[in-house]
Amino acid sequence: MTITREHANTSQKGTDSPLSMIWAEITGVCQLSCVHCYAGSGPDGTHGTMTPDDWERVLTEAAGLGCQHVTYIGGEPLMYPALPRLVRHALGLALEVEVYTNLVHVSPDLWELFELPGVHLATSWYSNDRGEHEQITGRDTFRQTLGNIEEATRRGVPLRVGMVDGIMPGQKTEEGERELRVLGVTTIGTDRLRKFGRGSAGSPDEADTCGACGHGNAAILPDGTVAPCIFTRAAAAGNVLTAPLGGVLTDGAFAAQVARLDSLRPAAWPCVPNMCDPQCGPSCGPACRPAGNCRPTGACAPDYR
Repeated sequence: MTITREHANTSQKGTDSPLSMIWAEITGVCQLSCVHCYAGSGPDGTHGTMTPDDWERVLTEAAGLGCQHVTYIGGEPLMYPALPRLVRHALGLALEVEVYTNLVHVSPDLWELFELPGVHLATSWYSNDRGEHEQITGRDTFRQTLGNIEEATRRGVPLRVGMVDGIMPGQKTEEGERELRVLGVTTIGTDRLRKFGRGSAGSPDEADTCGACGHGNAAILPDGTVAPCIFTRAAAAGNVLTAPLGGVLTDGAFAAQVARLDSLRPAAWPCVPNMCDPQCGPSCGPACRPAGNCRPTGACAPDYR
């Protein structure tokens, strides 16, 4: 798509919102091969070319830009050896930390890490039917994930659960949500299947987002690529291995990508009670509470209440 004059002007001044959160996709490794995975991650993935030192530098730069929140995601971030180091580094920068994990396996040391003040967990759940859930994840994971959801609530670790509907016909999403609420989970969001990664069935659609890409947020991928969102990873706009994060975000390439993605969306984003934009959680970021007007001109703050 050609960038219009209006978009070009936007690209000269950067995006319309200060940086409030980043997705740190620290690995492409995952023990699962979920049929809808936006990143196409799995057992054959890698940790990429970003080192723990690189991630710490980027986190420090993000905090200096006013960022308040980081979500560690993957792949399965619990399979990244330096996750505890990165969590503690972010806490030392006064960032609020979320770890988006499949909760298949959590070691005792990681449970102690997650109990630190300022750390939150997020996970995905699909159905109260074991066979249906495991057909989606591709492995025998139902009992492990459910047990660790119970463990998180028992320990008082803040937890939000994202449910993605429409992955398979007749998916028991509502029944799965009721089961979670019985277990004491209070922060649950439901999103539809979006056309990215394996969920696109080979036909990704950049218009199939919540509309908030790059507005106060950015994604850093395992190879250092910066994109407006973990979903819109193909909209590459620089790399933190070759330039500071602040330079990437204020460069015309990032703003042009954001403007291009905006042009694919409707002119108006509907306001939704208790959320800053439609379906901003669970799939692409923390569940949100409005802070000002709705997207794209407003702001968004994580809400675990």
